[in-house]
Amino acid sequence: MNPPNPRYSEEDIVVLEGLEPVRKRPGMYIGGVDSRGYHHLLWEILDNAVDEVINGHARSIKVTLHRDRRSVTVEDDGRGFPTGIMPKYGKSALEVILTTLHSGGKFQQGSYTHSGGLHGVGASVVNALSAELRVNVRREGKEVEQSYQRGAAVTPLRQVGSAKGTGSKVFFRPDPEIFGEKATFDLDLVRERLEAKSYLHKGLRILFTDEESGQTQELSHKGGIADYLQKWATDRGKPTLCAPVYSTREGGEGGLRFEVAFVWTEGTDETIKSFVNGIPTPSGGTHENGLKSGINKGVRNFVDTHGLLPKGLQLTAEDIREGLLAVLSCYLHEPQFQGQTKERLNNPEVTAEVDGAIRTFVESWLNNNQTTAEAIVARIIAAARAREAMKAASQAVPRKSVVGQRLNLPGKLADCTATDPRLAELFIVEGDSAGGSAKQGRNRKTQAILPLRGKVLNAEQASMSKLLSNRELQDIIAALGCGMGDKYDESKLRYGRIFLLMDADSDGHHISTLLLTFIYRYLPKLIENGHVFIAQPPLYRVDIGKETHWVLDDKQKDDLLAKQKPNAKVDIQRFKGLGEMMPQQLWATTLDPKRRIALRVQIVDKEQTDRVLGDLMGKDPSARFRFIMEHASEAHAIDV
Repeated sequence: MNPPNPRYSEEDIVVLEGLEPVRKRPGMYIGGVDSRGYHHLLWEILDNAVDEVINGHARSIKVTLHRDRRSVTVEDDGRGFPTGIMPKYGKSALEVILTTLHSGGKFQQGSYTHSGGLHGVGASVVNALSAELRVNVRREGKEVEQSYQRGAAVTPLRQVGSAKGTGSKVFFRPDPEIFGEKATFDLDLVRERLEAKSYLHKGLRILFTDEESGQTQELSHKGGIADYLQKWATDRGKPTLCAPVYSTREGGEGGLRFEVAFVWTEGTDETIKSFVNGIPTPSGGTHENGLKSGINKGVRNFVDTHGLLPKGLQLTAEDIREGLLAVLSCYLHEPQFQGQTKERLNNPEVTAEVDGAIRTFVESWLNNNQTTAEAIVARIIAAARAREAMKAASQAVPRKSVVGQRLNLPGKLADCTATDPRLAELFIVEGDSAGGSAKQGRNRKTQAILPLRGKVLNAEQASMSKLLSNRELQDIIAALGCGMGDKYDESKLRYGRIFLLMDADSDGHHISTLLLTFIYRYLPKLIENGHVFIAQPPLYRVDIGKETHWVLDDKQKDDLLAKQKPNAKVDIQRFKGLGEMMPQQLWATTLDPKRRIALRVQIVDKEQTDRVLGDLMGKDPSARFRFIMEHASEAHAIDV
């Protein structure tokens, strides 16, 4: 890195022209150059095709993921890109759109009533960040074609044949100079996005071809988002309290129209999928705020009118929406998104409109479906009582004071002396024997040890009252100090890193899974904020001559032995459990921050995580049986 220039003058001013800014700072336009940014290129081209559908100019879209998984083609039967010459630029409209930022037909009313892309940036950004891009346009009985490389036209616009109908076809390959040589499109992610589009737009027909497998799938759903919600709820595996509820509204301010489908489940989390002009808004925004507020008000009005709330119990918004699944799709003439990636809607007027419409609808629907309404209210009251129980448990949590005084922490907790969470670590250890070794081998200043005396309850099956009465879970909650559920308070967390330290066998893996299930369901912020780790203690000690190797599993051991000379002197010790390890061994292999190996727990796909936990840890044994039968061939050995 060159040192800063002490002389700052006009000579230091650089003007990036054309698409140079995009290639120089791609993160400003697509959020980053990781997998998310890579796929964002496809979403931009796909959304352009969907815009033709939204505005009634197209009915079908073809998406082909090519054999290399690094290139893709999107074709629609819309109007086709304009190809006439623009005198001001001396280029075709197609070339202007693809090589000039903030160009397109969506800045003025008339061409598009509703659109996901209003900035005139999407297509040109994709072109700039593609090693190659080729566009074919069918208009006025002709098919024309033009090719580009890294944002620049490399061929003139030329006719390649005659054509029936109209439409556009875009082939592109993201630039490995930007995204790296290993970047590829994720088949499942692409299919999931296309499936969502087919649900959102009734009548839309999507043909998806995966060249590698040779399979073509037709995606079309006449039931729209109501069917989408039903499939989503089924995939999550959580029983619903009623059939999906559907409502639609048109004629709002700014051309607002929306449709919503929602249902209450027996799950504990609230999840909303929202869209604006067909664009996913994972960060929510004003439309989601209106939906949440409207549901809260509608339910409260119904409960108050009928006197259904037990005396002394207060409902919160979180109680009302616990277990709620909802799909919200809005259409606006001029949506105001936060950033080019369009993850959040900012139109302030939308909140009040959605709120008012949803409140009226929810209240009316509850009054017209008394039996279902009573079941939903009973579920909400149960959530409120569980919250109160968690609150009571959290208030009973003992803590260190700011001056390091000790209160009534769990008796078996060997606490550390550090009071700064950034320094303090908690190791939750399987059994008193392992706990004893860990207590002796740890760094007493920064490392706390909490031994478990048996397996914790399965949080996916146990009731809240059982969970809160379980001694092991009580001790964990008390040690952490941050509360749980909606009472979670990050500022009160006593340890910045929490390690699950279990034996390296199937029993240890099971205990880790039970703990992770509890944390995921009731302390998800611990995972989301990067506090939870799985320690990796060795399964073997392998002495080869004078060298000692600590080996995590059988494969690693076999790979190590395969590299040794035939006459090498090898001594192998298998640890049956952590309790067999000497304190100094446990420190050297598992506790020492400079040498240990640990896996940070992350949530990559929340929906898939919910589904897997429901299948493997839930009450339905048939789901586990299906999983076992589907994956039996992958099991190589069973630890018994």
